[in-house]
Amino acid sequence: MSNQEIIAATVTFVKKTLEGAEGGHDWFHIQRVFNNTLSIAKDEEVDDLVVSLGALLHDIADAKFYDGDETVGPRMAADFMTSVAIEQHVIDHVVQIIENISFKSSLEKKGQAFNSRELQVVQDADRLDAIGAIGIARAFNYGGFKNRELHNPDIPPKLNMTKAEYKKSTAPTINHFYEKLLLLKERMNTETGKKLAENRHRYMLDYLAQFDREWKGLS
Repeated sequence: MSNQEIIAATVTFVKKTLEGAEGGHDWFHIQRVFNNTLSIAKDEEVDDLVVSLGALLHDIADAKFYDGDETVGPRMAADFMTSVAIEQHVIDHVVQIIENISFKSSLEKKGQAFNSRELQVVQDADRLDAIGAIGIARAFNYGGFKNRELHNPDIPPKLNMTKAEYKKSTAPTINHFYEKLLLLKERMNTETGKKLAENRHRYMLDYLAQFDREWKGLS
């Protein structure tokens, strides 16, 4: 199969697999991350097939929807790539991207277990979709999906969480901005990612300021 055919087959597989998924982690999330990835990759020396597959398969089975099991996604991705006869070194690289892309992976004391320029590109693309207007929408969509409070002033954000604490958190959605989303701008890897994150970060700050005013009945 040509790379173009591989991408087309992957898109079909991902769309089918994510039918009925939670709105912040559905096909449209994958599509946005894929498009972000292609934009960032233009300015980077990366393997185009690896970053494309990494973007398309990075959330094929997000652990939060599989009782925290982080092995499901990499295994599903590897099985699919094997089924379309992708070279083993590409499969291995994409699996490592999936295993290390998440924010929670960076919370381990030992840090990210694997790194590559391809991972950095896909990671930036994924993080961009977690911030800004869409990031806000995704945060509250997932909070509603989990029946979490919008905000509770009696439950302050918990900073510097461990990976285990982060995975178990049931805090109000507003806390998620301080515990993760507002931290992402400074964790971008690429120059393009950093530039794109600026406006989205600023938009979240403006939103949170307005949210606070309205919560207090000031405007």
